[in-house]
Amino acid sequence: MLKLSAVSLLSLFVSAPLLAEEAPPAITVSRLQLDTAQRIARAAVEACRKEGVQIGVTVVDRNGLVQVALRDTIAAPITLAISRQKAFTAANFNAATSALGDRANTPIGRVKGLVMSAGGLPIQAGGQLLGAVGVSGAPSGKTDESCARAGIDAVSEDLELAM
Repeated sequence: MLKLSAVSLLSLFVSAPLLAEEAPPAITVSRLQLDTAQRIARAAVEACRKEGVQIGVTVVDRNGLVQVALRDTIAAPITLAISRQKAFTAANFNAATSALGDRANTPIGRVKGLVMSAGGLPIQAGGQLLGAVGVSGAPSGKTDESCARAGIDAVSEDLELAM
């Protein structure tokens, strides 16, 4: 028969809260709905059209996997590949690609599939990374980034309210 001393029982009760505070075995991850990703892409296209620019835009999930890709009517085919890489980079670094230029000429910057020029932005709400958007096709990265920002702005209030 097992006998527990008072000290053993006391140590069990003292350590129980520590066990309860351990990390949970699973986490909850918020994800973009397809409709939301489509709204972001559409708003980016519309913003660039107002600038007289035809673009490719890609929205990825938090892992950098494509959810939506749009290429405006006469945007060059290469815009889709570049927009995907910008979105992938923004999601994986959780940072605007325009802020990563100093890494472009480092070993990290030479990793296949990364693009560290302006036009990729992370999509965040409630302090969480939800995905990213990448835009390509404007004459400057600054315009690409402003169109990406317009895409996010189109849904940011809805995202914040949902978090």
